[in-house]
Amino acid sequence: MNKSNDHGLWTIPNLLTMLRIVLIPVFVIVFYLPFEWARIACTVVFGLAGFTDWLDGYLARRWQQSSPLGAFLDPVADKLMVAVALILLIEADPSPILALPCAIIIGREITISALREWMAEIGSRAQVAVSIIGKMKTTMQMSAIGFLIFKEDIWGIPVTTTGYVLLYVAAILTLWSMVVYLRAAWPTLSGQSNKK
Repeated sequence: MNKSNDHGLWTIPNLLTMLRIVLIPVFVIVFYLPFEWARIACTVVFGLAGFTDWLDGYLARRWQQSSPLGAFLDPVADKLMVAVALILLIEADPSPILALPCAIIIGREITISALREWMAEIGSRAQVAVSIIGKMKTTMQMSAIGFLIFKEDIWGIPVTTTGYVLLYVAAILTLWSMVVYLRAAWPTLSGQSNKK
């Protein structure tokens, strides 16, 4: 049974996406709380946001509740949370080692968002659809950010070091996925698609 038109905008997947946006100011406030438990709480908030990202997509597909609003809000919510988290991490630790991968990740998101918007305007949006590399990149950067927020080593695992390694892996995948998107869009960008 197709439920995509039964509930309008207020489907559970859309509500989960909106919850993720609402969690952003909560995340910022908790990040700056002067308590020992603030890092753990902040990590939990970020983890909850990441879980809702997976859950809303899963439920939208399972219940056939995909909607234009959800398709618009989902990537916006993801990018806002990631960008805010990276900016807060840099503010807390303003080092070139952290700033470089963060700049790559945020710069890529701006570039690909602009590319998708332009391709949509000319009716070629499908050429820059989400790739498996993009999904891998998202998994790596969400894990990295979680580790870097938490900071404290657990069970002998160097959490901060692991976070940095994963962030650099995410940055490499970010550049790789950007090249994939740009190559797919290049015939249109260069005008070659109009040549017979």
